[in-house]
Amino acid sequence: MGVVQGITEFLPISSSAHLRILPALTGQTDPGASFTAVIQIGTILSVLLYFYKDLLNITTSTVKGILNKEHRNSDFKMGISIGLATIPIIVAGYFGQDFIRNQARSLYLVAIVMLFFSIVMYVIDTYGKTNTKIDQLSRSKIFVIGVAQAFALIPGFSRSGVTITASRFFGIDRASAARFSFLLSVPAIVLSGIYEAVGISNDNPSGWVQTIFATLISFIVGYLSIAWLIKWLGSHSLRSFVIYRIVLSLVILGLLNGGIISNV
Repeated sequence: MGVVQGITEFLPISSSAHLRILPALTGQTDPGASFTAVIQIGTILSVLLYFYKDLLNITTSTVKGILNKEHRNSDFKMGISIGLATIPIIVAGYFGQDFIRNQARSLYLVAIVMLFFSIVMYVIDTYGKTNTKIDQLSRSKIFVIGVAQAFALIPGFSRSGVTITASRFFGIDRASAARFSFLLSVPAIVLSGIYEAVGISNDNPSGWVQTIFATLISFIVGYLSIAWLIKWLGSHSLRSFVIYRIVLSLVILGLLNGGIISNV
């Protein structure tokens, strides 16, 4: 589970969907949305390590810019953008937590969402223009990217997938869209991970030793995934990921309808 989380968190193929599918394929019980949220902290630690200079500059510039308008530079604008784009997922996550923990984990829904969004991702990535930089986007467009990120609370969408796709829709190149997606993931996943860790402190069906171990593994694998994906997107489209998502969604639907795996 830790390896799968580390590989899939930053690829546009939905880590939460894979963490829901894997137990079904191996005949194990679904560990739940809380387990998923907690081990995602491991991959966020990998983001903090990989982008620590960027994050330090962004944080410092944001604080300085708030205190003094003369210090407002591109890093300040990035910090404000990350904060603004994080609001929708916090609101949706808090008010929709019952749906996220229950109905959203239906394998039928996961497969259908994965299939549907694959088409959207392919069309936007293939036909979208590349004529804008992140710091040129208006606050309303940044907020829309944040709204897109909130859809990733439903397994199958993919947090990196929806944010990269939304950025591509507004004319951002793939590598820059991926970088913004990774930076944007920090506050959302850290907050959800801490919230869920507190919530399952007395009731963790997976066990805390296993949860901590999975989190450590996801950190190591996640770090390697970031470096690979940024390099990959510099010269490749999202087509390979789209094909993988479509094939996986059809396989899951077939296994469900054939009674080979359970939706429980």
